[in-house]
Amino acid sequence: MYIDHPDVILIGSGIMSANLGAMLKRLRPELKIQLFEVSEELAQESSNAWNNAGTGHAGICELSYTPDRNPDGSVDVSNAISIFEQFEQSRQFWGHAVAEGMIDSPHEFINPVPHISFVHGQEQVDFLKARYEAMSSHHFFADMEFSTDRDTIRQWAPLLVNGRDSTPIAATRMTSGTDVNFGSLSRKLIQWLADQEGCGVATHHRVSDLHRTAHGWDVTVRDLTRKQTFKTSAKFVFIGAGGGSLPLLQKSGIPESKGFGGFPIGGQWLVCDDPAIVAQHQAKVYGQAQDEAPTMAVPHLDTRVIDGKKAILFGPFAAWTTRFLKDQGHITDLPFSIRPDNIASLLKVGAYNLPLVKYLVQQGLQSMASRMKLLRTFYPEAQTNDWRLVDAGIRVQAIKRQDGEAGIVHYGTEIVTDKDNTIAALLGASPGASVSVSLMLQVIQNCLPDLLETPQAANTMKQLIPSYDESLQSPSAIQRFKQLHTTSEHQLQLQSS
Repeated sequence: MYIDHPDVILIGSGIMSANLGAMLKRLRPELKIQLFEVSEELAQESSNAWNNAGTGHAGICELSYTPDRNPDGSVDVSNAISIFEQFEQSRQFWGHAVAEGMIDSPHEFINPVPHISFVHGQEQVDFLKARYEAMSSHHFFADMEFSTDRDTIRQWAPLLVNGRDSTPIAATRMTSGTDVNFGSLSRKLIQWLADQEGCGVATHHRVSDLHRTAHGWDVTVRDLTRKQTFKTSAKFVFIGAGGGSLPLLQKSGIPESKGFGGFPIGGQWLVCDDPAIVAQHQAKVYGQAQDEAPTMAVPHLDTRVIDGKKAILFGPFAAWTTRFLKDQGHITDLPFSIRPDNIASLLKVGAYNLPLVKYLVQQGLQSMASRMKLLRTFYPEAQTNDWRLVDAGIRVQAIKRQDGEAGIVHYGTEIVTDKDNTIAALLGASPGASVSVSLMLQVIQNCLPDLLETPQAANTMKQLIPSYDESLQSPSAIQRFKQLHTTSEHQLQLQSS
């Protein structure tokens, strides 16, 4: 179904567009919204459950968000606190969507899975203890547990301990962690959007060009089924096409796009779905980053719930690629993205990140034996026959003209907008999908502020995201945080059985 000359065009059917479209339609029901997706099905690239870690990133277990100790031995946990609060906004909105009947069956997209940080070696044990002391002192992480006792850690996650040598180990755990199927969630929200008056969703449609007009944007679209090309227009365009965002941003020609480049990194998982092994592991376990590894390649041993079935995934293993999308990409994506305004940034990345390039090549050439060797640092008794290798998604690490020596955005997300706020594009890395509601709220506040100007609109937004205009971080907000956290927990049916 097409909406002729909509107010808003959404490019891509992943979690970003899904959240933005649903929020916009709730804020102003009369808005006309059209979504275009290049794949034949919705949410098949970065949001597909097999193409991401499925971690409800709340800063609990990801050591890359708190990587270093200060000279006095303490650990700065401010990033983790910020990410936790942003994920709370995601939980609130998704919980509201369930409570209001916009989407159903929350167990199909979110499930309770404890989050564990696990380290070995005395230096890392000391680091994790310092991290725990800093985090547990904040009310967001008051329930965090820390242990160096093997019997305790074995109770949390027996695969980590059984068969391990005498090297010191430590772990932290919070049982309130989650596993999220962002693909399922995206499809549910977009189906709700498609059912609303004045909204259209078109799959197997590729947006091929964008041209600025006096009233917004002319958008060229190719219907891949009928093999026909047509044009439409909108006052506002959101490019949430995952790895495909950069080429479209470049085609827009906005000055703000100059200097941006993309560095694609492929991924692979080791997967075990043997019920006897899966039953022994109920946790997402994040470990120490490997030297030169990008943020998205920090190893973790994860319980996943995909389409109602549990499995254990380990990885991701990074790989060199020139594609920007896993299924809809082409080997020419990277070379065709090189422009005069970003070639210096790309060359700088190559010159100053030779260890990263070497790491990616080595990762791509790994044997199954070398992958199993890394797995056994988490799961000492792992047997090769129990695991299979599957391809994960592609992450296009954004490259900025001015970003220190390297130019690569390893952490966070870039929202690029033009000066008139008529177009916005999403580039960047983890935590991405988990904080998508907060990111889309930023898009609305920056690009469509008139949607929030009236008291009625502000009241609607408070219903969608109760804490959107307040901070839950301060000590005075402890009771408010507990109230909202408990409410979303019940709405999303996250109580542990």
